[in-house]
Amino acid sequence: MPFVRGVWMRGVAAGALALSLSALAACSSGGPKTFQTQEEGGFRFGFGGRGKSAPSGEQPTIGVNGYLWRATLDTLAFMPLASADPYGGVVITDWYINPEKPDERFKCTVYILDARLRADGLNVAVFKQVRDGAGGWVDAPSAGQTETDIENAILTKARQLKLSNIRG
Repeated sequence: MPFVRGVWMRGVAAGALALSLSALAACSSGGPKTFQTQEEGGFRFGFGGRGKSAPSGEQPTIGVNGYLWRATLDTLAFMPLASADPYGGVVITDWYINPEKPDERFKCTVYILDARLRADGLNVAVFKQVRDGAGGWVDAPSAGQTETDIENAILTKARQLKLSNIRG
């Protein structure tokens, strides 16, 4: 009887292995597929596949306006980049010291708030520090016009990028 039980157990094990392999193959072929399209300058990421999905024509989206993103990176290219998150729309620079004024340094944080190319879809924060008598850095107020000037420079560059893309 041990021989018959061994054959039966091998058959069950082989069947379980075949079933698990076919389930694994089904997961890999019908699993989520990721794709990316560009729509009005904003990047939209969708997840599709079998099963429940968003209503036809609508895909789950994340991302920011591509023109604002590129313009932000181009405008702040002279500053060292500390962090850039294209999904959250945040660009953070590291401290920049102007060689002409070595006693002050600046840091920028840019928030892209919208997937559309709009003036209110952008927020810039500028931080300034000056060197004190002991050689340490102390926070100092930056001119409010600096933030506005950087926002305007980014928006102008984004418009130029969009126009060059439209014209071909």
